[in-house]
Amino acid sequence: MTTTPLGNINFDDLPGVEPDASAPRTVKGPRFDGDTSELTDKACWALQNLVARRYLSKDGQPELWASMMEHRKVLASRLSELDLRLRVFDDLEVAYAEPAPLENPSAYGARVLRREPLGTYASIVALHLAKIARTAHDEQVLVSRDDIHELFANVRQDTDRDEAMLRDRVDEAIKRLLKAEILQRTRDDEHSYTISPVINALMSAQMIEALQRQYEQLQRGGAAPEDSTDDEEDGDTDDDE
Repeated sequence: MTTTPLGNINFDDLPGVEPDASAPRTVKGPRFDGDTSELTDKACWALQNLVARRYLSKDGQPELWASMMEHRKVLASRLSELDLRLRVFDDLEVAYAEPAPLENPSAYGARVLRREPLGTYASIVALHLAKIARTAHDEQVLVSRDDIHELFANVRQDTDRDEAMLRDRVDEAIKRLLKAEILQRTRDDEHSYTISPVINALMSAQMIEALQRQYEQLQRGGAAPEDSTDDEEDGDTDDDE
């Protein structure tokens, strides 16, 4: 067996190796005429979803999550151009965009996030869901429609003396939380729900404190703001913002 010193090998004469067809391709192709983005398609879609949705999660959108994590730095930069901040909770595997706390807001700035507000009752339900989820640690929490209605059993205030009206408001709150993917229906019972772990990321301590005051006001018989029932994207996540 003869050996050839490395210095005598002409690497240009070596046979070429075909690329692995199973390897993911990261080549950027134009998605439309005039597309100048240097990001991959999935990274662009991750950016779009961060602006359009309340949150991204690894469990719910695994491919978008992977692209968001891969391009995390540049996506955060793109969002900052819109006065938005990327919040990533690695332990919960959840991320979302939120308005950045501007030191000197400009009169030329425009609000980019146009999310449907949860409303007073949905926000208060979210408050209790957050408390339950935090005490459950990593365990999946199951709640029923009746459990959620029970939260308002002691609420007596001028606008909701009619029990049927109060039930309708709570049912509407459940619908909004389902739409926001904070509650998720179980397969066995349409009136049973699991609490998404995203609630621990969305509900800050400051928000919990503010909503707790609203809930206590309702219990004392104080009036609550009227909840909008339309689907206009005219506000952000909660009434206390």
